[in-house]
Amino acid sequence: MHIAINPRLLLIRHRLGQCRGLATVTQIQASIEPQAGIPGVYTLTLNRPEAKNSLGRQLMTQLREALRGLKLDQAKCLLIQSNVAGTFCAGADLKERAAMTPEEGGEFVKTLRATFSAIADLPVPTIAVVDGYAIGGGTELALAADLRVAGPSAQFSLRETRLGIIPGAGGTQRLPRLIGRSKAKEMIFTGRFVGPEEALDVGLADHMTMSGSAEQLALELAAQIAQAAPIALRSAKAAINEGLETDLANGMNVEEQQYAKILTTEDRLEGMRAFKEKRAPKFIGK
Repeated sequence: MHIAINPRLLLIRHRLGQCRGLATVTQIQASIEPQAGIPGVYTLTLNRPEAKNSLGRQLMTQLREALRGLKLDQAKCLLIQSNVAGTFCAGADLKERAAMTPEEGGEFVKTLRATFSAIADLPVPTIAVVDGYAIGGGTELALAADLRVAGPSAQFSLRETRLGIIPGAGGTQRLPRLIGRSKAKEMIFTGRFVGPEEALDVGLADHMTMSGSAEQLALELAAQIAQAAPIALRSAKAAINEGLETDLANGMNVEEQQYAKILTTEDRLEGMRAFKEKRAPKFIGK
């Protein structure tokens, strides 16, 4: 299946590229737009080419504003991608950090952690499209997504120990939960880069392409997700996330509670009718 890339996004990318010569204060560094041709799919784009999408104050402010503006009543899936060739996100803006006091640095890391947690807590499925370097906070941003699609040039790394610090925006917690304790320790202790094939092998990436477009692959995945009922998607995500934070018996209770929420929905009835009538269901999110 081939999904056309949103022409509106291409126009935005062109305009963003024209902004490169303007003052940083006027540049759109993070924005969310609906994906043309796939109702319910939105794309969060990072665009700070002169700093390889490093996480500075302005980018983070715009990222939080974009998340607040996401139309959750319409969204079924959110893609997180870069508009900068060869880079997903280079991590924290070290030039900005160098000018901060220890107290300011600590507050900024808290902001990173809270923002990435807000992404992880979004009720809709999220997909990080990583094609290029995801360093430090860049890997932590990808870890905050539900799924990760790696392109041919994807390179994941948590290099903080080489800078005398540790991952502070969720890396020490989300990575071991995703790929296991010892493998996460090895990545964080060494700070080495992990390419797309290894990322897929250890579970850091869910899908990988060595020849095609990671964006195209992610769009195809998002299109499949968008066929599902919105309430069912949210309940499934909540059941998985909440259930994994407890033991199996309590997790079963979480599943039961989430299942109960969908029993009286119009979408459940529509799904049953569509199955009986052998047609595609028309979900309305109610």
